[in-house]
Amino acid sequence: MALKTYTWISLWFVITVPIIFWDVGYCFMRPRSMEGGDLHWIWRPYALYQKVSGVSQSEAGLMTDKPRLSKNKIDYVYGLPAFESGDGFTNAQSSLNVVETLLNIAYVYLAHVARWPPATVIGFGSALMTLSKTILYWAQEYFCGFCAIGHNNTRDIFILWILPNGLWIIIPTLIVWRLGKDLVDTINFAERQATKASSEKSK
Repeated sequence: MALKTYTWISLWFVITVPIIFWDVGYCFMRPRSMEGGDLHWIWRPYALYQKVSGVSQSEAGLMTDKPRLSKNKIDYVYGLPAFESGDGFTNAQSSLNVVETLLNIAYVYLAHVARWPPATVIGFGSALMTLSKTILYWAQEYFCGFCAIGHNNTRDIFILWILPNGLWIIIPTLIVWRLGKDLVDTINFAERQATKASSEKSK
């Protein structure tokens, strides 16, 4: 069967590349990427998730005085609590983000440039990784008693956490379903062809 490509899937993979690498950069460049750090200007919107006050910087731009946390912080995983406690989950999930994004790039190239039929497997695997990791992110929050976001009000949780994170569940789910269906169709087609060839040979 010929390789099938879908504009909306490829657009999602392409558009999310800079977004994910921006997020990865924030995580791995902490504390310099955090509010008060010399590189924070690159990740200024993240201040909403790790808002702090009373921060001073060293000549190198690193935070040297322990900041006084304000109440305006959405996600402790991206804020000071996780960083100061040495929680490895933030960078661990970012490492997987790198793998997923490289697979996304590979899929777009293999599907649209090389026209390699097995590219569907790459896209399916990448979307499944993203979906699984995002579900893990939500599950971790649930099983720890909402330890990283439970301090927020319902409105903030919905607008600033559920909506943006939910996007990484909904769209990858649709991609897994679409590409998974194509893979099943390809396998069934190959099986029918093999059965047909076997029947003709036995005549």
